[in-house]
Amino acid sequence: MPHRPTPNARHLTRTALALMALLSLAGCGWLMPAPQVRGNHVDPDQLKELVPGTSTRADVTALIGSPTARATFDANTWLYITETTQPRIGETLAVLQQKVVVLSFDDRGVLRDIRTVGKDEAEPFRMVSRTTPSPGTEASFLQQLFGNIGRFNAAGSSAASTGTNQGGAPRASY
Repeated sequence: MPHRPTPNARHLTRTALALMALLSLAGCGWLMPAPQVRGNHVDPDQLKELVPGTSTRADVTALIGSPTARATFDANTWLYITETTQPRIGETLAVLQQKVVVLSFDDRGVLRDIRTVGKDEAEPFRMVSRTTPSPGTEASFLQQLFGNIGRFNAAGSSAASTGTNQGGAPRASY
């Protein structure tokens, strides 16, 4: 006679299986890589030491280092860009946090202004989906594949038979 589990044992088995399934799903978090800080992170306490009107470019470089970038059309604007990203499986990097510290200097190299811009203040942009035509792209695949057959002579075929170079002068043999 086969042994049948009691209803209480079935309930315990189901509970144990559900608990194992939940624990296995919760454990998937260790598969995700840790967030990475990219760029030039500026410590807020160090930023407080900079005084507009007093601090110079040399003071800024000594305290927080070289800028990540300078503004394209204004060499007196320094940018310190920091991003915290996390890779996602099968996707691009997720930007968890983004901060840009903008330092403006006057023409004498004295700090004028300090601003911090976050991800929420970033200007949205749209990619343009135009293509630039280039010559030679009108040929089909087969035309490109077979187009050069017969256009070039074999290396040295005309010069080898006559013993002269292309100018008609005898070839030197070494």
